[in-house]
Amino acid sequence: MFNSLLNWRTVLAVIAIAIVTGTVFYSNHLAKKIAAEEKQKIEQWVEATKDIANSGSTPSNLVNLVFTENSKEIPMILTNEKDSIMDNRNLDSAEILRNRSYLVDKFNEFKKLNAPIIWQNPYDSLQTNKVFYGESVLLKQVRYFPLVQLFIVALFIIITLIAISTRNKSTQNQVWAGMAKETAHQLGTPLTSLQGWVEMLKETPGMEKIVPEMSKDVDRLKLVSDRFGKIGSTPQLELNDIIVQVENMVSYIKRRSPESVAFNINSYGESEVKAMINGPLFDWVIENLLKNGLDAMEGKGTIQVNIKNETAQVMVDVIDSGKGISKQNISKVFKPGFTTKKRGWGLGLTLCKRIIEQYHNGELFVKQSEPGKGTTFRIVLRK
Repeated sequence: MFNSLLNWRTVLAVIAIAIVTGTVFYSNHLAKKIAAEEKQKIEQWVEATKDIANSGSTPSNLVNLVFTENSKEIPMILTNEKDSIMDNRNLDSAEILRNRSYLVDKFNEFKKLNAPIIWQNPYDSLQTNKVFYGESVLLKQVRYFPLVQLFIVALFIIITLIAISTRNKSTQNQVWAGMAKETAHQLGTPLTSLQGWVEMLKETPGMEKIVPEMSKDVDRLKLVSDRFGKIGSTPQLELNDIIVQVENMVSYIKRRSPESVAFNINSYGESEVKAMINGPLFDWVIENLLKNGLDAMEGKGTIQVNIKNETAQVMVDVIDSGKGISKQNISKVFKPGFTTKKRGWGLGLTLCKRIIEQYHNGELFVKQSEPGKGTTFRIVLRK
């Protein structure tokens, strides 16, 4: 799936580069062509101006046409040989009146864009005039067109990648849900059989100590099966006491942990903190976070669970004194398949995040982590 997405990205990138490159070259070609035509129009306008000035009678229709048409779109500034501004055409007259530096700024802009057209003043043979000119609206549009197209292509690629990523995530979620439900289904038959054997053993003399422990393990397997069965379906949320839920899971993990690991729960003086949760799934999240903390500490350290009740939310922090997470791995810990353990599938934290964020409309993230000092996972539940 990743290789498929990568190939799609490569193909899209190549197409985008080809489109933009072709557009840039063709736009530059058009811009040069239009610029040459505009220069020719300015030269023709100059010649038409000379003819009108030199004509003792009314100028011909052709001269008038050249004079009017060629001076419509291209902004111009007329100066003498000392570059003193004498006249202008196709500039914003309102802006000229409002802003004194407007003409000077435009003159400097035109001076950089194009070499001036120099001609003798028809009314004064001793005076040389210059025509400085800018770019028409059409020429500017042609120059900016590649940028506009680049933006459109980039937007298209982004939308396509989002669509592909969403589709892949949807497929991935369906695979996880299918695997979880199938696992729950496969566990069902041996669990039923084990329950029957436990009931038979209860009537067998000498099994008084063994049967209760076996019964606990069977109940534990039933809970695991129930959790897997709920993945992929919308769980029922009920108002539960978060302190009780956490205490039960800490008690369960504590019985299976080394004595050198200390467990503490801090509810900031609250005796009850209630929130809408699905009990079995929320327990699964707490259990996974506690087990991760145990693995990180390698048999010795402290696990602290802080439960803070606020007006709009409940925050649960699971803090361990383990080896911590490196900065480059913090963004990866919730991705499927990522694990630093020698044995593990890297699915625990992925499922935890899915349970909290998709089923409980909350948040699960790494609040802070420092190599050698430990990690804090934070759960945020909305009220």
